[in-house]
Amino acid sequence: MITQTAAEPTVPAVPAPEETTEVPGRKELAWPWKDAPIRTLVQRIHQLQAERAQGFRRLEEWLARVQSLRTGRGLRVPTCRRGHRQYLRSGPDYDFARYRSTVHEVTQAFAAASREVLAVEAELAGPRRQPLLASHVRSLQELEQTRLGTVALLQLMETPELAGQEDAVEMHQLKMKVIKTMEAISEVLQDLRFDAESAE
Repeated sequence: MITQTAAEPTVPAVPAPEETTEVPGRKELAWPWKDAPIRTLVQRIHQLQAERAQGFRRLEEWLARVQSLRTGRGLRVPTCRRGHRQYLRSGPDYDFARYRSTVHEVTQAFAAASREVLAVEAELAGPRRQPLLASHVRSLQELEQTRLGTVALLQLMETPELAGQEDAVEMHQLKMKVIKTMEAISEVLQDLRFDAESAE
């Protein structure tokens, strides 16, 4: 799991649309990182990763509650499945509205983080002329897409309709894929931090 260290200063999030300034005649919103040092951009990437981790934890909360009701045990569940388990546990009258709301909120947060990550990548690849750092950010984005898709497939396989049909080998492979993807994300973040220090 990626977390921000206490020694790092907090970088403010991108302002909401109503807080941004628009140039008359242009529909593009101002981007707050235009003149920020590379170190600040890298810190923001780390903060966005922490926000993504929080989103996965919210989904996991749902999933953990459902699983413990089905099995009668209170085992620790990986953070990416908690919200889905809460939904499954709410059966047989599943609380789909609450689950849908959680998924919607997490999806919106992931989409906002992705837009900002892509903006940082464009800034690094273009005006900053830092193709190595931009490639790290691109790899990070692709790994997060893989992780999200794999977690969604795992959650789908655990729905009551498919619970009896789940393939233990496939489930294990998917769980291992999530773990390996998370390890790769950590490595890319370390490379990004190291190469950013070299670039300044």
